[in-house]
Amino acid sequence: MEQLAKDLRLERVDEIYAELIEAHRGLDAEQSLRFDARLILLLINQIGDERIVREAIRAAREAETPS
Repeated sequence: MEQLAKDLRLERVDEIYAELIEAHRGLDAEQSLRFDARLILLLINQIGDERIVREAIRAAREAETPS
């Protein structure tokens, strides 16, 4: 059974991050949030495994929860 990958799987992560930041250029806060929501939904669809998506949601939330 596949599980959430937590190791770095991209070779050029800095370039991808820069593209993501550039995609936000010129957007106001509301547009930026809508962009993020659309991107997340596209990526969730690409993953295509509800269990993995739920695991990722939990992992992201735990990273933001104070200890």
